Amino acid sequence: MESFEKMPKFVLYRGKHIENEGALMKNHIHILGASGSGTTTLGLELAKKTGYHHFDTDDFYWEQTDIPYTKPRPIEERQKLLRSKLLSKTKWILTGSLTGWGDMFVPEFYLVVFLWIPSDLRIQRLHARERLRYGSQIEYGGEKYKSFIKFIDWASMYDTGDESIRSKKLHESWLKGINCDVLRLEGKFELEKKIQHVITRIKR
Repeated sequence: MESFEKMPKFVLYRGKHIENEGALMKNHIHILGASGSGTTTLGLELAKKTGYHHFDTDDFYWEQTDIPYTKPRPIEERQKLLRSKLLSKTKWILTGSLTGWGDMFVPEFYLVVFLWIPSDLRIQRLHARERLRYGSQIEYGGEKYKSFIKFIDWASMYDTGDESIRSKKLHESWLKGINCDVLRLEGKFELEKKIQHVITRIKR
């Protein structure tokens, strides 16, 4: 079992070549990681402190339905919606995963932040989040029990799964192919520390 007390790693390295590295590009940040790693939380808090606008890929990937997160939008539709939103703001933070369907937006990124935390801590967070959202519905026999178990099983595969799912292997492969700076925050960081690292990088 991975230790929660494992010392976090803070790594920053230059990408290959950044073209059109103007002021506008410096205002475009993407934060990705596993479900439960804290990408949305970090993005929202950064937006509050910096004045950047926050977007999350889930809002474009999924259609709005009575039962959330059950019906994906057609790829072209989600691309069109996301393009429209990103073009409407000069400073934005985009959280979540868009590997595959959203690769057309990669040239817009000035900085990509990759978050990773130990799997057992991440799954604990997901349990707490889903209970907050749905209460006793996720308990055995509850209306959302089966979908909850399916979701947790999927999320648990992040560190061991192959590139056919949202996995660390898929994200690592994707990170190797992008042409911008990558900031890796791996381990148990306090939220404020994460915010400080990102803001420091933005100001350089």
